[in-house]
Amino acid sequence: MSIKMKFVMASATAALLMGTAAGAETWRAWNIHSDGHPNTAAMDRFAELAAEATGGELEISVYHGGVLGSQPDALEQVQLGAIDVGNFNLGPIGPIVKEANLVSLPFIFKDVPHMFRVLDGEAGEIVSAAMADAGILPLAYFDAGARSFYTQKEINAPEDVAGLKIRVMNNDLYTAMISAMGGNPSPMAFGEVYQSLKTGVVDGAENNFPSFKNVAHYEVTSNYSLSEHLIIPECICVNTANFNALSPEMQDAVRGAAEEAAMYQRELWAVQSAEARAEVEAAGVAVNEIADKGPFQAAMVSVYDDYLAANPDMRTLVEIAQATE
Repeated sequence: MSIKMKFVMASATAALLMGTAAGAETWRAWNIHSDGHPNTAAMDRFAELAAEATGGELEISVYHGGVLGSQPDALEQVQLGAIDVGNFNLGPIGPIVKEANLVSLPFIFKDVPHMFRVLDGEAGEIVSAAMADAGILPLAYFDAGARSFYTQKEINAPEDVAGLKIRVMNNDLYTAMISAMGGNPSPMAFGEVYQSLKTGVVDGAENNFPSFKNVAHYEVTSNYSLSEHLIIPECICVNTANFNALSPEMQDAVRGAAEEAAMYQRELWAVQSAEARAEVEAAGVAVNEIADKGPFQAAMVSVYDDYLAANPDMRTLVEIAQATE
């Protein structure tokens, strides 16, 4: 029997298993990003590669710009199988899948390459299995950069944060992180940050280079210090049942397409980040390299102690991640 015939039979079988809501031959994919974003280009590449690898037996229609709903809605729809694929940030997956919260622990990763090594290793297998059990199987991980502090002064050690009002995302782990350094965490909507920086309502904030540049926060701050305290990736995630309904050959083809698209995304992200850094430096922002992040990690002991006291079953996973070279 030819490979093409096997694919045809597998598609027909999967169609019977999955029904008309998701279908085996045409999948719908959700993406919140718009044209020009590395993830948008990568999701389009994923669809192209999947079609090629399956001989056209699986077509993926990607809907960009969040037109299929908000991220929380899309996550639920992928879990249910109403949407087959999503490009999700792992941050919002944490409340759904406890193991995914690993990436939201401050300074759990030494840098972006270390984050990928962790997710490619034993810790990543644990996270992936837990996500798959929740109906959201990760096929490959995208780079979403590292979040660093930007303020009016250099930050080289935790004590430099002491007394500063720092805007953070609304998450207990992030507020605990700032408090552990002696700072004053100030959760607020992202759209309010520019004016708050300009008027001194907050002394600083934190984000990656592209976001720092794209929302013009570089206009109202003078220093960007490379703390890289949070490194939260994004993923190509598929409905577990729909993926398992494919033949092994089709599964390999789809996973291979996702992994190749992820490599493409990481290349695009690196270029965009470098360009954003160059632009903000040209605008007069001082970019501060932090030679030793050890003191920052040491300052997080209380944060980890409190988190693991509340989530003791996460201890092994955290230890595996920390032991990864």
